[in-house]
Amino acid sequence: MKENFDNYLALVEQALERALPAGDSHSRTAPVEESMRYSLLLGGKRIRPVLTLAFCRLCGGEPERALPFACAVEMVHTYSLIHDDLPCMDDDDLRRGKPANHKVFGEAMALLAGDGLLTKAFETALAFTGPSGDAVRGAAILARCAGAAGMVGGQCIDLDSEGKDVDLDLLREMDEGKTVALISAACQMGCAAAGAGEEALENARRYAQGIGMAFQIRDDILDVLGDAATLGKNVGMDSARDKRNYVSLLGVEEAQKLVERFTAQAEEALDAFSGDTSFLGELARSLATRNK
Repeated sequence: MKENFDNYLALVEQALERALPAGDSHSRTAPVEESMRYSLLLGGKRIRPVLTLAFCRLCGGEPERALPFACAVEMVHTYSLIHDDLPCMDDDDLRRGKPANHKVFGEAMALLAGDGLLTKAFETALAFTGPSGDAVRGAAILARCAGAAGMVGGQCIDLDSEGKDVDLDLLREMDEGKTVALISAACQMGCAAAGAGEEALENARRYAQGIGMAFQIRDDILDVLGDAATLGKNVGMDSARDKRNYVSLLGVEEAQKLVERFTAQAEEALDAFSGDTSFLGELARSLATRNK
């Protein structure tokens, strides 16, 4: 799996650099462009864009064709992290092992950098070189999953839940938006890049729900058991902000069992595809036991 992941990762990193090249340092817009590049090119797991390329291949397409969609998903993800770290949101000062964007460029510029990446994402997605209908379909998937019915809605629930009693149903609704939605967009956009039909998109959504929930619950576990040096971000933040998560409600052992159940769901969803699903299956299993 590692070789395939590294190959996809190399394609993504090169495409992100091309999509957001360094501009004129003397330009009046240089500060926001530098802020955007700082966070976008800082590294990270790149799980979402890799999923886009992998699903494109699974559905019979060339992964390179899906790169505009892959970059667009990562731009939206990065903008969400920049905004999430702001004092008015989660107020964190560390991201991907480096100072958060607002710690380097200030809060106002961080806000603009997030806005810039969000809009750049749709410009990038619509640069897709396949059929125009597939370009529009990919952009529409991203818009739906990133907005109030998806990621932004999940963040809204998250902010509104601080210091309140939260049950498992509300926690899942929050995470379906906050985490799962953008992973779902990544998987579906890969299918769209290959011109796949609605059945493939539905199975991609089921896979994404499985690994997305497993990813978030494992994140909650690592917030308790992990360390900042390995994770590249501060730990114990949910407890410090009096936020409920799967560990505080279920305990570590039961939370990990839930990770395994969602991972099994993801693997089962892959059975509907006729192509080689080994990479996506191994990726799901690796995320279930990740330590960073």
